[in-house]
Amino acid sequence: MCELLAVSSGRKIKVNALLKTFFDRSDEHPNGWGLAILDGNNVSLEREPVKAKNSLYLKNRLSANIVTSNLLAHIRKATVGDVDYENTHPFVTKDESGRTWVLMHNGTIFDSPVISAYQYRQIGSTDSERVLLYLVDQVNKKILDDMNFFDVNERFKTVESVIAKLSPENKLNLVIHDGEYLYVHKNDVGTLFMKEVPGGVIFATHPLDNEDWTEAPDNQLLVYKDGECVYKGHKHSYTYEENEEQTKLLYLGFSGL
Repeated sequence: MCELLAVSSGRKIKVNALLKTFFDRSDEHPNGWGLAILDGNNVSLEREPVKAKNSLYLKNRLSANIVTSNLLAHIRKATVGDVDYENTHPFVTKDESGRTWVLMHNGTIFDSPVISAYQYRQIGSTDSERVLLYLVDQVNKKILDDMNFFDVNERFKTVESVIAKLSPENKLNLVIHDGEYLYVHKNDVGTLFMKEVPGGVIFATHPLDNEDWTEAPDNQLLVYKDGECVYKGHKHSYTYEENEEQTKLLYLGFSGL
């Protein structure tokens, strides 16, 4: 699958060493890398459909100071969708209010009719991009129906309802940013860890150093702002369990066999 990295901090920090350690893991995830630096509603998105360790652009990028309080980074092992720029995470789109949403995914949507129709709207061909389009559609419905009542708590509930809809039978490790808040969810045991740092928090698919990392909670949406947890969702029961036959068919389909 893929690996995820996210930072939420109350102050700007230099992240070069963290990013280098993360992108050095790309031997097992050779199908693309992506980096989103977040500054309010503005997103600087950089990505390539090549192995991170082989990218001259990324090497040069990491040689200059990268200082930020919010970032998302991704290395891809493709399962759904070709290896090309359009399928490289993170994905970005705007809702009807102009808010920018950024999403990256570690997992696979095996069976979810609610996102199938988005294959005709998306730019690439991944299930992950379809998840983002579906989420923003749900947000747009709330904006148009309840403009005066769509406060931040309704935003949290909308994200949580999408997760509840898509989690059954699917691996849904997600990191999302909406210009203000970082949303984190996993439903696969042992596949996302977190470390508190002064004034912030780091999430990664695997611990990136020998310091104290703890496993992120399963089946529960967490929301952070400026490094502090501001919302914990209700726990659901849809823990992902790998189905070998299902996974085999997916990989055969991706390889064209």
